[in-house]
Amino acid sequence: MGEMTGMPEPADAITDELLEIADALLPGHSLDGARVTAGNLHHVVLVPGTAAVRVSKRPSSAEEMPRRMEVLREVAEAGLPFAVPEPLTPVTRFGERAAVAVSWIDGKAQPEGQGDPEQIGRLLRAVREVAVTPRLGRLLNAPRDQGWGEVLADEVVPRLPDRWRSEVHRRLEAAMALKAVPDALVHGDLGGANVHWSRDGELVGVLDWDQAHLFDPAVDAALMAWHGWDTVKKAVDPDTYRRARIYDAVFGVGHLVGVLDGRPLVNVEGYVRSIVDWLEKNAWPTGSEVAGEAAAFSS
Repeated sequence: MGEMTGMPEPADAITDELLEIADALLPGHSLDGARVTAGNLHHVVLVPGTAAVRVSKRPSSAEEMPRRMEVLREVAEAGLPFAVPEPLTPVTRFGERAAVAVSWIDGKAQPEGQGDPEQIGRLLRAVREVAVTPRLGRLLNAPRDQGWGEVLADEVVPRLPDRWRSEVHRRLEAAMALKAVPDALVHGDLGGANVHWSRDGELVGVLDWDQAHLFDPAVDAALMAWHGWDTVKKAVDPDTYRRARIYDAVFGVGHLVGVLDGRPLVNVEGYVRSIVDWLEKNAWPTGSEVAGEAAAFSS
């Protein structure tokens, strides 16, 4: 699906297995030049110009793959002004794994910290304005109906170290207290390698809709801070920016999406460790500009 960077490559034995699966799904297509990468939920065999073959890494991902492909079909029919991967094959089982080939999308990610606010603003508007059909609504999680904040308050916050527990609880309460806006389509993993641009900076396509859900579109705005918060501030209206900063302040919007997208918290201890790492790396020094800004947002 275009050039993807920053993703680890699996061990040789797994690579051989994955190439065999790709060959089975793409008969008659050369795999010369194919490259294997690994994401959180799937291995991906990249066959440039032809397809990306997504292969589940665990049983839960295999079970969810058919639903996720239906989401892609619905989103692809929404008339977005950029390309969306579309399934080229049925979801096929290979033992405990599930796999599917999706269409190739050219372009590549922009370097972290770079981006045109106008282009990013158009992207965010296009996603949030997608008409949520009854079928798409049934396919996507709506965390506002699932008590997402209570799940975090009950299952995650108590497991945090003492030095972070009260502060994160305060930040979470600020996010939960935000005035509700109408639910919209949220990509859930926007930015970085999932947004492909042409060489001249035009938006080409958006990949990996696995974490799509229905919620506040400010979540996607926060995820686009890959390009820098100053860029996001120029790309969206002030209220969206304010909500984005509040969601991100809890413990990183990427972690927040881990609950918003409807996946069960299977490995809570690992989730908490990752959150603590984020908190330690993004601690707000007393008196800093960011600390003052965040305090103002939460007040």
